[in-house]
Amino acid sequence: MWPNLIAKAKEGGLDVIQTYVFWNLHEPQQGQYDFRGRHNIVRFIQEIQAQGLYVTLRIGPYIESECSYGGLPIWLHDIPGIVFRSDNEQFKFHMQRFTTKIVNMMKSANLYASQGGPIILSQIENEYGNVQGAFHEKGLSYIRWAAQMAVGLQTGVPWVMCKQDDAPDPVINTCNGMQCGTTFKGPNSPNKPSLWTENWTSFYQVFGGVPYKRSAQDIAYNVALFIAKKGSYVNYYMYHGGTNFDRIASSFVTTAYYDEAPLDEYGLVKQPKWGHLKELHATIKSCSKSLLDGTPTRFSLGSQQNAYVFKRSSIECIAFLENSGDRSVTIQFQNIPYQLPRKSISILPDCKNVAFNTAKVVTQNNARAMKSYLQFNLVEKWKVYKEVIPNFDDTSIRAKTLLDQISTTKDSSDYMWYTFRFNDNSPNAQPILTAYSYGHVLHAFINGNLVGSSAHGSHKNVSFVMENKLNLINGMNNFSFLSATVGLPNSGAYLERRVAGLYRVNVQGRDFTNQAWGYQVGLLGEKLQIYTASGSSKVQWESFQSSTKPLTWYKTTFDAPVGNDPVVLNLGSMGKGYTWVNGQGIGRYWVSFHTPQGTPSQKWYHIPRSLLRPTGNLLILLEEETGNPLEITLDTVYITSQ
Repeated sequence: MWPNLIAKAKEGGLDVIQTYVFWNLHEPQQGQYDFRGRHNIVRFIQEIQAQGLYVTLRIGPYIESECSYGGLPIWLHDIPGIVFRSDNEQFKFHMQRFTTKIVNMMKSANLYASQGGPIILSQIENEYGNVQGAFHEKGLSYIRWAAQMAVGLQTGVPWVMCKQDDAPDPVINTCNGMQCGTTFKGPNSPNKPSLWTENWTSFYQVFGGVPYKRSAQDIAYNVALFIAKKGSYVNYYMYHGGTNFDRIASSFVTTAYYDEAPLDEYGLVKQPKWGHLKELHATIKSCSKSLLDGTPTRFSLGSQQNAYVFKRSSIECIAFLENSGDRSVTIQFQNIPYQLPRKSISILPDCKNVAFNTAKVVTQNNARAMKSYLQFNLVEKWKVYKEVIPNFDDTSIRAKTLLDQISTTKDSSDYMWYTFRFNDNSPNAQPILTAYSYGHVLHAFINGNLVGSSAHGSHKNVSFVMENKLNLINGMNNFSFLSATVGLPNSGAYLERRVAGLYRVNVQGRDFTNQAWGYQVGLLGEKLQIYTASGSSKVQWESFQSSTKPLTWYKTTFDAPVGNDPVVLNLGSMGKGYTWVNGQGIGRYWVSFHTPQGTPSQKWYHIPRSLLRPTGNLLILLEEETGNPLEITLDTVYITSQ
């Protein structure tokens, strides 16, 4: 999809593609690197270069970006004495090693602008100003070290630090946010340009949350204001959001990412956002000489109105006329009246005629629709495999305490089983189970049977308590808790200290926290990779019955829709789980987690056409709850005009 997406960005008036570098994807195991396929960052940058655009490379290598663990590889967690993003020798050693590797890769491919390549900026660290105070003096010394280390790599192009007001020279401090024309304090040195590294076109969405819709007018107004205030660079975060495939999304973040961007999740143009910004870009570029070489002046036109003028000569002049108020006004500029709509900026490329106003959208809206191609409603087309629920005797990991899920699974799976047993001779018919979890989801099975419904946290508060009445047998009872994470945390100080999973369990008022526990990392179906063609043959699949049970794997095949429209799975009938197509993880689904309006946060899941064969595509779903696969549909996505 890269060439088409880059071409649409270029057509929309962009000059630069900005990308993070994902340490967790490129070095999943210490010293073992992956730059193949869609991890081939050199090929990606070369494709950008082939289309005549530039690149900003945000190496980080901590990147946040709603990416699990902030893009840091999980193996860092197990290095003794490590403190992430601090003046800590272990962290600095690995950070410098990876950063140097990426820089050397770029140099070897002649990709820096100093070598004739497209990379014009690089970034070290990411929004460190948000956490610097938590590290006290080690925060300041770390940021100085990071800047010195990066500059010492001698890329021949500038380095930036976003949200870092005190970025050490010569590293450039930059702004992130929605209103950097208003909120940015400006460069911390007179020889640095004014850069906006993240103009949020929307906001990321979480399960249980609703999409954040930002208007084309608001985006354009803030871009124009930033340029008027001598801004040199504006990057849209995101211009194309895309899909959080596999398990890459961070805690509670949906699989769809920045679907409200100018290019939506599937890469389709979203109007009027894309078109309105295209007009803005063309207008600004038409005045580039005056902006670059003109003498800037600013003066008031009213209580909430200002003029920003760049004059290069008597005939070369550009003006930005701003109305920051909530009412439309008429102002006088050079003895000529101009009407300015509320919260808008008019751009006058010749300081006389209005070529563009941020509030006046002439681009026609479009709408997106889904067309059903295939219904998976034939019982005989489905096969099922019931996940084995382990008891204490089935486990090989033992401890007389409750273990942290992140430390134990090492992010090899979303799932970990906590098991214990006890002999009940109590006359109490319905004792209470109380289980405390640091997140994110918990399913409890007693003697192989699900106890009530699952419990879960939320993006704002991941921890929760599960309380259920129990029906115990007289004698030995086996407790099996399936704890599930929905992505790892991605931000905040001391990320290496974060934990997940059970931390306290009470039954009948008795505390079992420090009893003998048995653990199993992941599910058996995962271990056997039954979501692949080869792994699928390792288990005995059964015919699908009309009733659905929790913790069930579903298998079927389908043919690809004809044409080029994006392909999606409508999982509106399912609960919570994970889906694979031809062995590729499409992402987590959580349809049962509703918004305050009572609807799923996401029910359509993107299957890139490059993953599909004409016929016989293997679809595997792991359903944790009791969703109904017979109501799943395969849809195509198309654009309609409003």
